[in-house]
Amino acid sequence: MDKIELGRLGIWRPWSMLDPELAKDVEDLGYGAIWIGGSPRGDLKIAERLLAGTDRIVIATGIVNMWATPAAEVAASYHRLNEAHGGRFLLGVGIGHPEATQEYRSPYETIVRYLDDLDAAGVPAGGRVLAALGPKVLRLAAERTAGAHPYFTTPEHTQQARETLGAGPLLVPEQKVVLDTDAARARATAREAARMVLGLRNYVGNFKRLGFSDADVAGGGSDALIDALVAQGGAAALAARVRGHLDAGADQVAVQVLGDDDPRPALREIAEALG
Repeated sequence: MDKIELGRLGIWRPWSMLDPELAKDVEDLGYGAIWIGGSPRGDLKIAERLLAGTDRIVIATGIVNMWATPAAEVAASYHRLNEAHGGRFLLGVGIGHPEATQEYRSPYETIVRYLDDLDAAGVPAGGRVLAALGPKVLRLAAERTAGAHPYFTTPEHTQQARETLGAGPLLVPEQKVVLDTDAARARATAREAARMVLGLRNYVGNFKRLGFSDADVAGGGSDALIDALVAQGGAAALAARVRGHLDAGADQVAVQVLGDDDPRPALREIAEALG
């Protein structure tokens, strides 16, 4: 299948905080994709509702968890959505993290088997992306899918990921942002969001590959780590971080707005600042 056109700006938001009205507003703001986070269920009813409520925007999963959802179930959902909505659905899948399940073992082999099962169920490589942080899984993403969807990373990681993927595959990092010019309050919001991953070894391992130390990832994370992971400040500062990913080789950046129940104002200001 042809490469899906995403545009350079998308959003990432947990499935429980998405609805068709927000999806339509995001589309009208000019964003190219909505990435459904929070491990949406395999029936992908939330994606179906978002697709039905929009006209052009791509709806993607970021991500369906391989441990929680059989490949056959999500493959059936993939075919149902694409048949109904003209190729506007992109399936993002991933392994999650070791702390999420007692059955987590041999993650790389599990990913390979899952992709094999998607192949057998007729889900084309060009219609799926893989959550990937380290070089081994990034290479697998390039070989077996349309590309990679890294989570909780930096423009420096995006540059390394692009070098690993090569020129062709999609690269869509998620980027957390806090639209708040009160520096102390913005960093507190950012630190609260980072707390969830500082005890997860796949993320911590990635932070250390990026050059952060044991001290940086201890406790609530150093200021340097928090500031590198979460863009904070006014719209210009947030747009500059997004632009950093794009300049480093990202095809699109999936923006996750923190600290606001309604992400629309921040999304509007970021889009305007990027021009």
